[in-house]
Amino acid sequence: MNECSSEIKNHLNDSPAVFVGWLESHGLDASTCRLFEDHMIDGFTFALLNEGDLRKMGITRMGILKKLLFLIELCCSRTHQGHGLGLESRYLHRFSTSSTDSSSESSLTYSPKRVRTLHTTPICESSPKIWKVALSGVYAFLSLGLTSFVMVLAHERLPEISKYPPLPDILLDNLPYIPWAFEAAELIALMLCLIWIAVLIFHKHRLILLRRYCSLLGTIFLLRSVTMIITSLSVPGKHLLTECRPFKKFTNISPLMIGQPGVYGWVLLPFLGMTLRGVRTCGDYMFSGHTTVITMLNFFITEYTPSSFYRLHNFTWVLNVFGAFFILAAHEHYSIDVFVAVYITSRLFLYYHWQANNHYLLRRDKKRAQIWFPLLSFFESDVRGVVPHEFTNPLRDAAYLWKKCRLRCILTPLAEVSLLFTANAAPSTSPTSPQQEKAE
Repeated sequence: MNECSSEIKNHLNDSPAVFVGWLESHGLDASTCRLFEDHMIDGFTFALLNEGDLRKMGITRMGILKKLLFLIELCCSRTHQGHGLGLESRYLHRFSTSSTDSSSESSLTYSPKRVRTLHTTPICESSPKIWKVALSGVYAFLSLGLTSFVMVLAHERLPEISKYPPLPDILLDNLPYIPWAFEAAELIALMLCLIWIAVLIFHKHRLILLRRYCSLLGTIFLLRSVTMIITSLSVPGKHLLTECRPFKKFTNISPLMIGQPGVYGWVLLPFLGMTLRGVRTCGDYMFSGHTTVITMLNFFITEYTPSSFYRLHNFTWVLNVFGAFFILAAHEHYSIDVFVAVYITSRLFLYYHWQANNHYLLRRDKKRAQIWFPLLSFFESDVRGVVPHEFTNPLRDAAYLWKKCRLRCILTPLAEVSLLFTANAAPSTSPTSPQQEKAE
């Protein structure tokens, strides 16, 4: 059985024509093999067939059905997650589905428990492109820069505090103000950021992780820059009546209106909007940027570390909950700001990763995905499945890249010199032309 299943595994990647020949070698008649050839069934597609599929193809003879189902079961016992493409096990065990024909329900149904899976590492992306990672970083940087610029405009558009008191809020009205709570929330964000940096350093697929983090962070803050400016809310806490000092009012529309916010925005960008670094802005309420960063860091840490790190996962979730609580306790954001931030961040994270993990399987709708999700389609175009939890020594990887670069720097000049000598030697060994032969 092991030799037969190993032989089947070797034929999973065969083309339909080659695979039909393999079926003939296993005793199937020419008419049955012709059906597989007409339906363009290759080795991998063969592993996904079930009894209903075989009957739809016109295969009704009991002996051939039994033989084919046995071969399919052997194929499934030697594959895992669709040969590394992120397929769920239900697609591999579809042959266990009984036929609609009641006369054969009990005789031809296979149990999924009989299938033995071989746990192999799925192939997510063989060689991530560094320029895509750099482009995602530029995208995140520009989004944060735009957010800083909009924060200045939102601060200028802050409603008059004496005329517009804080809006009614169920949580803030019943939660006492804690002066140090906002600084505690920022310390939690820094702690999660350090954990995420450690995961990036030791993860084997660190480039994919960094690219996804930058693309999601840039997208969410790009959305936040829109929601901050379209509706200006009054300050959520009474302590902000004295702390919110607007910048100098703009008297001219141009060039002061364009220049001054840009200057203030680029000043705010290196400080990342953190109170710990002396930044104090008001009006950027819908939705909370601090909650967005804390939630996103928590989701990325739990997603790209194995389930055996459950203590770390529990710790990051506790930090996430306390971070949101401290933001509310500081009365720096309304409850709706925190709720919307958690909802948007979690939904975008989950949907982005669902699309990325199944991007290879959804190639039928490639054009539609490029229209509706251009950023995801561009950055995740080479992804073939779920990113595995693999960790490596970063020093060893750096040494390997250094040796590779040095070898390339040495071999490239040698190749150019050899090509130069070959080009110079070519005319001397070239055959005589017809004109030279006539002259002779």
